[in-house]
Amino acid sequence: MAVKGKWAQGITPRNFTWIIKGQLAVCERPGGYGENHRKVRRQEEIIWIREQAFTCVVSLIPSEHNLHNYAEYEIPFVHRPLSVHDELPERLGDLYPELKGLLANGDKVLVHQDELGDRVCGFMAGFLLWDGLVPTGPEAISIVEHLTSRQLGPVGREYVAVAIALRDRANG
Repeated sequence: MAVKGKWAQGITPRNFTWIIKGQLAVCERPGGYGENHRKVRRQEEIIWIREQAFTCVVSLIPSEHNLHNYAEYEIPFVHRPLSVHDELPERLGDLYPELKGLLANGDKVLVHQDELGDRVCGFMAGFLLWDGLVPTGPEAISIVEHLTSRQLGPVGREYVAVAIALRDRANG
């Protein structure tokens, strides 16, 4: 049976925020995480993602949770696990160019990890800085804190510091 009415559009994922309006957004894992995860909510949020015409979901969670759901709803996705144990310069050195390429191709990208916390927010602030969209680390941090209504802690600020080093190394 086809879903009709307002539910056919799904529901906005928790903590959904545009980083670059109409192009790049972040949220927590569809359906939530841990004890808060709900299958029905996950389905409704994934429907919303599809209905909003996102052309790529970038999952940064270490596990493969939800990936089969993206495939089931025919939403293109990439799984790029980003864990606390990763070597940040290597991982971000790979991820930032990939994200830039997706955006340059006109993709509408949604990035998530289990929660919208320091890792995702730091990743986004670092990307804005690395890509030259924002000139300084403090400005990148301030912008992402304002957009997400979250204060960036030490982990997120480490991402920004790594992005500065990557940018400076690339610019020689």
